[in-house]
Amino acid sequence: MQEILQERTLVIFKPDVLQRQIIGELITRFERKGFKIVGMKLIHPSKELVGKHYTDDPAYLKEVGEKGIASALARGEEIKETDPMKIGNQVRDWNIQYLACGPVLAMVLQAPNIVEAVRKMLGSSNPANADIGTIRADYSPDSFFLANMQGRTTRTLIHASDSVENAKREISLWFNNNEIYEYETAMEKVLFDAGWSNK
Repeated sequence: MQEILQERTLVIFKPDVLQRQIIGELITRFERKGFKIVGMKLIHPSKELVGKHYTDDPAYLKEVGEKGIASALARGEEIKETDPMKIGNQVRDWNIQYLACGPVLAMVLQAPNIVEAVRKMLGSSNPANADIGTIRADYSPDSFFLANMQGRTTRTLIHASDSVENAKREISLWFNNNEIYEYETAMEKVLFDAGWSNK
């Protein structure tokens, strides 16, 4: 039970969020949901760190490339490159350039089912297709089409871990254990103390 209550995810506000000065608005959305910040820091990440974050695992790169091809075909775009590995490596390079181009705000958030909940709040990685009310729909006018046309990654504003396993790996890359804090919030007391309303 305790492990479920203390699920964690890594959230990174990318350089364009800092440039647009909308950090406070976006943090507020997570706090209103009841998510607890247990770690946070401003950092200008090196390409070495970001290269570890965006793994160069061949299976992952192939999957990224295959998804990219399928997505472009679904949009009716002409495909010039058909090798999934080349596409996967290009996307990885673009992602590294994007995340390492300026300061970012890295956070560790904690709450039950937080990995899935944060991903839902962010919306589709193609902001043009994101549901109204999600962060990417509300704050990003970008799209896969525009990004591909300009030879860059899609500006998705925020990174969030896509699984509990990846969250653990990513958190360990960006944070030391002494940078993550244990404490109880009033929100946790109200929501998760079974006897709170019986007093």
